[in-house]
Amino acid sequence: MIRLLLISFIFFPSCLVLQEKDSWIIDDIRISGLQRVSAGSVFAVMPVGLGEEIDQELFKEIASSIFQTGKFDDVKLGRDGNALLIDLEERPTIDEISIEGNKQIKTDALLDGLKKSGIFEGALYKRSVFESLSVELERQYSSQGKYSAEVEVRTDDLPKNRVKLSVEIDEGESASLKKINIVGNKLYSDQEILDGFKLKETNWLSVFSRGSSYSRENLKGDLETLESMYKNNGYLKFDVVSTMVSISENKKDIYITIKINEGDVYKVSEVKLAGDLDEEEIFIRSFINIPVQETYVEGLLKFTEDSISNFLENFGYTNVDVSTSKEVNEEEKSVALTIYVDPGQRTMLNRISFEGNERTHDVVLRREMRQMEKSWVSNNLLETSKLRLDRLGFFKKVDYEKKAVPGSPDEVDVIFKVEEQYSGSIGGSIGYGAYGLSLGANYSEKNAFGTGNSVSVGINYSEWRQDVSFNFFDPYFTIDGIGLGYGAFYRKTDYGNFNIAAYNTDSYGGNVSFQLPISEIERLGLNLSFDNTQIKTNAFSSRQLVDFYNSEGFDFNTYSAGVTWSQITLDRGLFPTNGMSNQLSLTVTLPGSNINYGRFNHDFKIFRPLPLNLIFSYRSRIGILFTYDDTETAPPYQHFYAGGMRSVRGFKQNYLGPKAIYSSGYSPRYARPIGGPYSISGGFDLIIPLDFVPDPRSLRGSVFLDYGNVFSDGCRAYETNCYEFDLSELRYSIGVGVTWITALGPLSFALASVFNDSPEDRTETFQFEIGTQF
Repeated sequence: MIRLLLISFIFFPSCLVLQEKDSWIIDDIRISGLQRVSAGSVFAVMPVGLGEEIDQELFKEIASSIFQTGKFDDVKLGRDGNALLIDLEERPTIDEISIEGNKQIKTDALLDGLKKSGIFEGALYKRSVFESLSVELERQYSSQGKYSAEVEVRTDDLPKNRVKLSVEIDEGESASLKKINIVGNKLYSDQEILDGFKLKETNWLSVFSRGSSYSRENLKGDLETLESMYKNNGYLKFDVVSTMVSISENKKDIYITIKINEGDVYKVSEVKLAGDLDEEEIFIRSFINIPVQETYVEGLLKFTEDSISNFLENFGYTNVDVSTSKEVNEEEKSVALTIYVDPGQRTMLNRISFEGNERTHDVVLRREMRQMEKSWVSNNLLETSKLRLDRLGFFKKVDYEKKAVPGSPDEVDVIFKVEEQYSGSIGGSIGYGAYGLSLGANYSEKNAFGTGNSVSVGINYSEWRQDVSFNFFDPYFTIDGIGLGYGAFYRKTDYGNFNIAAYNTDSYGGNVSFQLPISEIERLGLNLSFDNTQIKTNAFSSRQLVDFYNSEGFDFNTYSAGVTWSQITLDRGLFPTNGMSNQLSLTVTLPGSNINYGRFNHDFKIFRPLPLNLIFSYRSRIGILFTYDDTETAPPYQHFYAGGMRSVRGFKQNYLGPKAIYSSGYSPRYARPIGGPYSISGGFDLIIPLDFVPDPRSLRGSVFLDYGNVFSDGCRAYETNCYEFDLSELRYSIGVGVTWITALGPLSFALASVFNDSPEDRTETFQFEIGTQF
C-alpha cells in the first residue's frame, strides 16, 4: 500500500495539493493524525521549514522522507493559503501476540524468531513483514521435519490504534526418515557411516530410541561428523559434493542422498609457526605436537589451534585469530602446514556486573568471582567464576557475555546473567490421632534472604516429642573464604506413649564449626560440639536399650571434635550433570565426656554425561560407629539407619537392620528399628532428561538400582534381623524416580520393587518426600 501511495505521489502530484501557483513561502505547518509519534520527529525529517519556499519537487521529498521513517501507513499533503497541511495515519502498534497449537517449537523460541523479523509486543505493525509471517513459521517447522505444518495468522484491531496478532499452528505429524543413501564411499561402508550419525532411519525399534527424527540441524551435524571421519584419517580433500533431501507426496517420508568424494590420503611434510608472537612464542611452540611424515589428522590440527587460542585468551588476548594455511604437494601427496597466530590487542576487564539476581545480593555473586576487575581478561578465570556460581545451587542457569567499553578499545565489561531457582524447603504439619495433637514447622534455605548463608529452623510438638533446632552457616565469614557455622537443639522424646518404643531420650546441645578452603575444589572443616543426653527406661523399653543402660549408664555429657575433608568438582549445586563429590568425616569424643566413641562417614557421588543427553550417576555412603577406652557399647542414639528415599528406595524410612526386642514380651508384627554401628548404602541412576515438560531444568527423572543395609559387630542371641557385615545381606531395589524443584523444596517420588529382602523388612512400592534429590 505504501509503495502504491508513493508512486501516486510521484506521478500524480495533482492529487497531493490543489495548486494556485508553482511555489509559495510557508508561513505555517499543520500536522494532524498524530497519536504516539511526536510532531518534532516529523519536522526533523522534513526537507523544508517555516519561511522557506516550497514547490512540487519538495512535495515529493516531504512525502518520501515521512514514509521512510516507517511509522506511517498513509500520508496526505495539502495547502490552506500559505499553510502546509500534513495529514498522517500512524501505523498501529502490536499490543499482544498470541500463539496456540505449538508443541515441537516452544513459544519463547517462536517469539524470539518473530522478534528478529521486527515483530514483537510494542513494535510498529508492518503489513509487509506480517504477510510473510506464516511462510516463515512453516519454514521453521519444515526444518524440523514437520512438512505438513500449517500456520494461520490473523489480526484483531484494538482501541487506541493497537492490534493483536493471533497465530494458530497445526503442527501435523513429523515425517519419518525412511532412507539415507551414501554415494561415493569406499573407505567406510554405509553402515559404518550411519552408525556415527545422529539421524537414524526409521524401523520397528525407532519407538524405543531417540534421535531418529529429521531436522536441518541434525543433518548439518552429521555431515560434519562424516567430514571428521575422513579428514582424521588423512583424506585432506574429502568433500561432500551434494546433499539432497526429498519428501514423499504425502509428506510423511523423507529420503536423504549424500554424495561424497573421498580423495586421497595425505601426509604432513612440514609444520611452521608464523605471526607476531614476541615473548609468547616459546610457550606457543610447546602446543604444536603434529608429527611430521605421518598421516594428516584434521582433529589434531584443530586441537592445536584451540590450545594456542585458549593459552593466549587466558592472558588477556580476547580477539585471538589462529589459522592454518595448507600447501599441498599433489605428486608426493603431502601437505605443509603453516600456523599463523595473530594475538590481537591485549584486553583488560573494566567492570563486572550481574543481571537476573532479583533475590540474591550482588555481593554473593561477586565473592565467587575469580576474574578480577582491572586485570587482564582470562577465559579460564571467567569459566571458573561461572562454574562456582553454578555450584552454589541458587541458579537454574548461569552465563556471561563480554561487551566493548565505548572509547576504550583495550577494555571490556563482563555481564553475568543468572536465572534464579528455589534453593530451600519449607513445610508444616498438623494432626490429631491416637497419640494426641501434633504440630510441626520446618524451614531450610541455602540462600537465606539472598545473602548466600544457610539457615535451618525446626519446631515440632506432639504428645511424644518436642523438638527445637537451629543451624546457621556463613560460607564467607572472612574475606578469604573461611566459613563459620553454629547451631543448637533441644529434643525431648517420650516413646513410652507408643507402648512399644525402642528407647527414650531427652537431649540438648550445640556446635560451632569452621570451614577452611584448601583449593578451588577442596575444603577442610573443623567442628566442636557439646551434647547432653539422658536415657529413661520403662516397662516397654527395648532389651537393647536396657542392656546399654546397665552397661554404660543413663546420663551422658559428651564433648566432641570433628574434621571433614571434601572435594567437589560438580558442575552444578542442584541437578549436576558432570563431576564428583567426595567427603570424609571423623568425629570423636574428647576427654571429660562420660562416654567415649567416634563416628566415621564417607559420602561419594559421581555424575557422567552419556550420549542422547542421558546422565550416569553413582552414589555411596559408608558409616562406622566405634568405641574406645573404657566404653564397651556404642550409644544407640548414635546408630546409623538405612531405608527410604535418602538411601534405599522401596524400603520404609530407616527400617533396615536390627529391630527392637521388648523385655515385656510384646512382639508386634513390625518391630521398630534400632539401627546399627555399621551401614553401607548406595545406588546407580540413569538420569533421563524430561524435555517434554515446560521447564525441564526443574524436573529430572531416573531409572535406579539401590542397595544397602545396617550391620552390627555384636548381635545378641535374642536380636532379629541383625547381621555382622555380610555383602550377601545387602537389600536391593529397582525402580523409577522423579525429582521436581519447587518453591517448597525438591519434591521426590519413587516407584520401586525390592528383592533380597527379609520378612522383618518393611517395604513401600510408592514413596514421596520433600527435600531429597538425586
